[in-house]
Amino acid sequence: MSHNDNQAPDSDRLIEQILAFCEFGRSTQMIETAAATLDGRGLRVPTFVNEFWTARQRAARRLHEISYRPCFKPQLPRFFIQRLTQPGEIVYDPFMGRGTTVIEAGLLGRVPFGCDINPLSLFLCRPRLDPPTMDQVVRRLTGIDFADAGEIPEDLLVFYHRETLGEICALKKYLLARQASSQLDAVDRWIWMVALNRLTGHSPGFFSVYTMPPNQAVTVAKQREFNEERGQTPPRKHVASLIARKTRNLLSDCGEEARRVLAGIKDRARLLAGHAAASPDIPPGSVSLVVTSPPFLDVVDYPADNWLRCWFIGVDAASVRMTVTKKLEDWQQAMTMVFRELHRVLRPGGHVAFEVGEVRKGRIKLEEAALACGVAVGLAPLLVIINDQEFTKTANCWGVDNNTAGTNTNRIVLFRKDA
Repeated sequence: MSHNDNQAPDSDRLIEQILAFCEFGRSTQMIETAAATLDGRGLRVPTFVNEFWTARQRAARRLHEISYRPCFKPQLPRFFIQRLTQPGEIVYDPFMGRGTTVIEAGLLGRVPFGCDINPLSLFLCRPRLDPPTMDQVVRRLTGIDFADAGEIPEDLLVFYHRETLGEICALKKYLLARQASSQLDAVDRWIWMVALNRLTGHSPGFFSVYTMPPNQAVTVAKQREFNEERGQTPPRKHVASLIARKTRNLLSDCGEEARRVLAGIKDRARLLAGHAAASPDIPPGSVSLVVTSPPFLDVVDYPADNWLRCWFIGVDAASVRMTVTKKLEDWQQAMTMVFRELHRVLRPGGHVAFEVGEVRKGRIKLEEAALACGVAVGLAPLLVIINDQEFTKTANCWGVDNNTAGTNTNRIVLFRKDA
């Protein structure tokens, strides 16, 4: 896809493709989103409703199958990356989370840039841009002394069998020592990433007894109640074998071509730990496309959800200063600062695909608030896409009917930085 001035702008072709889209048997509905600028002027933006990517689970690369709350499907960034960028261009996510945009950009041969204030994000993203082989992981696991646990935190025995917890502590000790001595390599980082995602969950593939889904760690007190209600005790799990099993799954479709593409971009990738509103390491005018989803209004308690993962990487979860706002005006103020930085890093003609959702049972539609933030810093609002489909797995996990609670649609506001 060329940026030649003699051709129609990428965004114009995107609109044509959206209007003609019927891949899942539905025609695109065109409506309009009415919003207002921060100074009260009216905004009317064309809005397109359809099922633009599949609702099926496991329809993307297995390399994406890392749990984090919240996250969007890999098909979302792919939709925009394929239509608005060329291989070799920079795709950036300032709220990279588990790295969906970053990993999908890399697999598509784009140069991934990412930033997140949560230190866990680097642990989850970087290893999958440089995946080891299965043999490398097995050999490294064999060489780790899983009996060298050191001190075991007794309160965590509500989650784990004592011997399993001993192995988790031994692995943590090994990884932190490798990090402190600057010996940590790609294989260690991979093992750390996989272990983070096996800490707790609700199936036999996790280190823990049955608990909440793996993207949310409950408190010790809540797990104790959970165990009593279910009449359960933590069973013996073998840490190394579960890491190997998950590794085999993640790498199952990471063939020679995917490795070749990732090898070609990994050294140019740039993953940062910091605030999305301040990314001085990213040169101005360097980014072709931003695909991101910011923190929503008080929907997710990131420190509470991630306290156990933070323990495993040696970080106090309370020290991570996340953007969690309760008032819409505070959210808009924070996002306007982010948009100002995105305007700086975008090249002329570059785009921002900003994914938000309806919150508080649809009473607040953040796409309207996001439109005002982007316009305030000089970005041109092009359109809103509403991906409307059944999110059955999420709905079932939380015990609610689809389209009655939580975030039920992807709502993406697309901006362009004009020259």
